[in-house]
Amino acid sequence: MKEQLIKAMHRHQIVHMMYIAKSGAITKRRVKIIHIKGDSFTAFCFTRLAKRTFHINNVLALLPILQRESEVI
Repeated sequence: MKEQLIKAMHRHQIVHMMYIAKSGAITKRRVKIIHIKGDSFTAFCFTRLAKRTFHINNVLALLPILQRESEVI
């Protein structure tokens, strides 16, 4: 999972993330990874509109968001 996070960070990608919160609830977040250090990472969370710290071990899945450029005719 850490390799996927590093790749998304280097590509400046926004990703959908399935995550287990401290309470045990599974949440889906849209985040942009800012910094990875040890077993955690900092990301801008578009759900909370704030920087948040996440534990890598609690990430269940990552899915990059592919942005298409609109074509003007």
